[in-house]
Amino acid sequence: MALIKVTDLAYGRLRAPDLDVAEEFLTNFGMVRTARTPTALYMRGTDPAHHLHVTEKGDPGFVGLAYYAASLEDLKRVAKAPGASGVEDIDEPGGGKRVRLKEPNGYQVEVVYGMKKLKPIPVKRQPLNLGSDALKRAGKLMRIHRGPARVKRIGHGVMASPKVVETARWFRDTLGFICSDDVYAGSKDNIIGSFNRLDRGDTYVDHHVFFCVRNERAGLNHLSFEVADIDDVFTGHEYLRNLGKYEHMWGIGRHLLGSQIYDYWADPWGRVHEHWSDTDRLNRKNGSNLISAEDGLVSQWGERPPERFLTRVIA
Repeated sequence: MALIKVTDLAYGRLRAPDLDVAEEFLTNFGMVRTARTPTALYMRGTDPAHHLHVTEKGDPGFVGLAYYAASLEDLKRVAKAPGASGVEDIDEPGGGKRVRLKEPNGYQVEVVYGMKKLKPIPVKRQPLNLGSDALKRAGKLMRIHRGPARVKRIGHGVMASPKVVETARWFRDTLGFICSDDVYAGSKDNIIGSFNRLDRGDTYVDHHVFFCVRNERAGLNHLSFEVADIDDVFTGHEYLRNLGKYEHMWGIGRHLLGSQIYDYWADPWGRVHEHWSDTDRLNRKNGSNLISAEDGLVSQWGERPPERFLTRVIA
């Protein structure tokens, strides 16, 4: 039985030597600055979360991932886990309380509670004339949002690890994740990847909030963010491409596992950030699957993942 069941991913935490350069990239990627101190940058999306991305000033690196606790009681419960920090006041913009832990690869996992919420940022969208709903926009012209994609929320974090099974088990046992798909290569006991979702009972959640993929080095593969709609994936791609400043990693395509329409970009220090729209949503009743890498780690349409994406690990 899991120690607690977290309710969502809160933010990713990175380090970078230049907060101006970090803010420029994240703004072009579609986030909005919430706060900035001499030592850290906090960026939000259009949803009410105070921030979904933290950049600490320092040598480039991956610090860890943060998740929301369901209650203060759960925060106190997870504080009893081996190596946990105890319940701390968060001395950062957004406030609240947290417990800090270490997952099996040594990266920080924060479990947070009571952070400040903000007013959502309005996003204008138009209906689509599709199939049997061919008159949804009758008499009105489609005019697409121009500029950066509009990041809505953080969806999942992907870590590389030489210890996929141990890492996935820690997240399931400590934070209450459910396996959506374990991916094997060759024999079925050779697990090379694990897609895991939140356990919120009958409530439907994203296909995965955490994916762990085998690599001889541990670290971050990418952080993933939902944008306003499918058009935003394409307009965000065009906007970043036309800037000519950032490395395009992969996309646009549609995954098989999770089914997101995706597009991946690297920040100036090589940390990959994903735009996506439209994902499979599952609940506890949907269970788990074991699937081969040949069948699972493919796109339903779009290019195969390039080697520079598959092997990208930021320590």
